[in-house]
Amino acid sequence: MAAEADADQPPYLPDELITKILVRLPVKSLIRFKSVCKLWFSLISDSHFANSHFQLTSSTHTRRILFITGIPEFRSIALDSLFTSDSAPALLNPNFDLPKSHFDLKVIGSCRGFILLECFSNIYVWNPSTGVHRQIPSPPPNYSRLNFYGFGYDESRDDYLVVLVSYDCIPYSHDVLSRIWIFSMRANVCNEIVSPAHLPFYSELSPFAYSVVESVFNGAIHWLAIRHDVCEYVIVSFHLIERILLEIPLPDDHDDDIEYGSTDCSLWVFRGFLSLWVMRDEDKVDIWVMKEYKVQSSWSKTLVFDLHTISYISLVCCTKSGDIVGTDGCTGLVRYDNEGEFLEHNDYCKDSENGFGLVVYTESLLSLPSDIEQA
Repeated sequence: MAAEADADQPPYLPDELITKILVRLPVKSLIRFKSVCKLWFSLISDSHFANSHFQLTSSTHTRRILFITGIPEFRSIALDSLFTSDSAPALLNPNFDLPKSHFDLKVIGSCRGFILLECFSNIYVWNPSTGVHRQIPSPPPNYSRLNFYGFGYDESRDDYLVVLVSYDCIPYSHDVLSRIWIFSMRANVCNEIVSPAHLPFYSELSPFAYSVVESVFNGAIHWLAIRHDVCEYVIVSFHLIERILLEIPLPDDHDDDIEYGSTDCSLWVFRGFLSLWVMRDEDKVDIWVMKEYKVQSSWSKTLVFDLHTISYISLVCCTKSGDIVGTDGCTGLVRYDNEGEFLEHNDYCKDSENGFGLVVYTESLLSLPSDIEQA
């Protein structure tokens, strides 16, 4: 009788073993499992569990593309599901107020599962996997022309930073001076950083210059900018821990490929390196790679390929297998192999007559370091 009673009992698993199993599961599964019981809800909702999960699964993070279309409408799809039979994007419903048109909504970047959105003077930080979000205060009223937005994580302070770079026109001069503002998610304050150097940068890049997979590379946020005093493209880098703005030069022999003021080009991460893609007039795309970070002589033109059947492309990211993914700037995505050979073109937003915005992000359970989080 005792043996029969034991057989009716469900198998017992120690809490430590349950934790070790759960922390290795995908975010999508964990969100579903929060409804299993109070214990699992409490465990999966814990910030320490979320951090352990993010660190442990760093090499296997599920990366997703978020499309913004329509009125606006958010659709998300796993990057590895692109161009497959299971490639229908899932509809997301943000739990905060949105504008009536996606033209009024700008995607700034992504970092550790969070996406930075800007709508008029409202700025939101949102984790589309969990729904956690915050609206941050508007920039100070005395900032001048807003130049760049950036979003990244300062691991030394466990803090998420929203970085704004503006520029002022110097009186009685044709020169400009950059100013740097930082909003700390932890402290919930915005402060100006006094730059030790004269930094005359501004941006004239196309709104279709989409964000890289993460807005941070090598501990810094990067923008492709124009240096006002010499009218040339440069890379502007903001180091999140040191909190300084630096200039990184482009390759010496890039002038034949990048024509100031009229070239489609942007930064991205290619094969683990900070890289630059350039679309040339003859329907070719060049990919430059900086093999040694911040060393100008290490720039190398790594790949050149034809656009094939489309007339425009903005490179977005690479898949785990090395395929190159870009957008046609209208309704769809294009895929090439790692040698630049065209593979396929797929419309993901056929019902969006005016195109879409997009950003690539990683799934995470992470929350924001603040007592005023919303869920």
